[in-house]
Amino acid sequence: MQFPVVRLRPALSSLPLFFVLLDLQYGSGLGNDPGEVDKHLELGKKLLAAGQLADALSHYHAAVDGDPDNYLTYYKRATVYLALGRSKSAVPDLTRVIELKPDFTAARLQRGNVYLKQGRLEEARSDFTAVLQASPGDQNVVKQLAQVAEIQMLVAQAKEGLESSDHSSAMAVLDQVVELCPWAAWLRELRAECLESRGDLSRAVSELRAAAKLRPEPSTFLRASRLLYSTGELPDALNEVRECLRLDPDHRECFQLYKHAKRLGKQFEDGEKLLESGSYDAAIEKFEASMQTEPSVMTYTIRAKLRICRCHLKNSQVSEAVQVCSEVLKHEPRNVEALCDRAEAYILNDEFSEAVADYEQARDIDETRSGVREGLEKAQRLQKQSQRRDYYKILGVKRTAKKQQILKAYRKLAQQWHPDNFMSEQEKKKAEKMFIDIAAAKEVLTDPDMRKKFDEGEDPLDPENQQGGGGPFQHGWQPFQGFNPFGSGNFHFKFQFN
Repeated sequence: MQFPVVRLRPALSSLPLFFVLLDLQYGSGLGNDPGEVDKHLELGKKLLAAGQLADALSHYHAAVDGDPDNYLTYYKRATVYLALGRSKSAVPDLTRVIELKPDFTAARLQRGNVYLKQGRLEEARSDFTAVLQASPGDQNVVKQLAQVAEIQMLVAQAKEGLESSDHSSAMAVLDQVVELCPWAAWLRELRAECLESRGDLSRAVSELRAAAKLRPEPSTFLRASRLLYSTGELPDALNEVRECLRLDPDHRECFQLYKHAKRLGKQFEDGEKLLESGSYDAAIEKFEASMQTEPSVMTYTIRAKLRICRCHLKNSQVSEAVQVCSEVLKHEPRNVEALCDRAEAYILNDEFSEAVADYEQARDIDETRSGVREGLEKAQRLQKQSQRRDYYKILGVKRTAKKQQILKAYRKLAQQWHPDNFMSEQEKKKAEKMFIDIAAAKEVLTDPDMRKKFDEGEDPLDPENQQGGGGPFQHGWQPFQGFNPFGSGNFHFKFQFN
């Protein structure tokens, strides 16, 4: 098989062969014949009618490349752009149509409508005025001009409301204007300013994000990032400021905010990892460092203090936990996390009434919050239990006491209250009762399972909770027969302490 010799045009001699063959087959704007352009226009029209907009756009691109001086090709491509919602791309094509054919009023009317939706009001007025001059009796254009004037009046009212801090009135007017000019980025930014002034920061961010989609500007992303940062949404703030730097890598304010937010986020992240690993003192250092990095935004101070309170709680530093959680609650009285952590600290300090009060307040704020109902029930059980027999109080140890501390306290009290140390019958009976309680406390608090039950408000030696099981006291007191609280084997009252 012999291939035909293809003589390359000089302008294409440096292009890869693949693109050369494409140029020869379809044309690339370097010399297409009118038949090919018409073919693309016809295919584009059919695809447009069938709703295949992307494919239609491809053919209109080819038609424009093939005949860059044909105003209809630009107009049809602009029509597809508008159907696709790409108004910014449609405007240059409509402008080119008007340049090629100034008396083509359909293009000018179409551009005026786009300008109106983009909030480019003076440009819209200019286009509508030109169309009305060409068609003096066109009532639709008269209405469009009247609408432009109305919008301009409403915008003036909105700005006046913002300047006088009448934000409610300004928002009502801006809502009307945005409906008429949905593609106006500057109106979205104006509405964001109004929402920010009203303290509705989340909606303000939504408006700025909508504005950035319509008109990506570094300043818009920076504003959104700053608002998110101020509300404690650190990851989202970083995402927005990254978009700012993507558009302008040398933007000084965006870069400064990025570095600052990144550092703060790293301190919180490291603190959380240390807290999870049980390195509570090191975690506290990280959270305290975060407050130095960002001392002016209360959101981050509150967040850091909440985590510091949790670290103290986990580290059994009860008074410190109560103090830091109380500092949080001075600023945020309805902070459920602070209430629950302070309640747990109160429990560790045997302040059950205070714990119940905190858990009740947390329940009233958010009863669906995980752990609130369970915590309240536990605090109420412990409060009720404290009015009966409290093994920690019997041995005189804290709820955070280790096993060796419990055993040490037990041995000391057992020696003190051994019945052999007392002479009178009345004293011996009192000593027997105390000795039983001391031995019971030692049994419960040195057994991990029983101690866990007791800490949750259940007395594992209470016959009502035994359900057939129980310790050595469930059948009543057997005067030390067969039970030696100091070790294995039997003993009698004549046991001598060294």
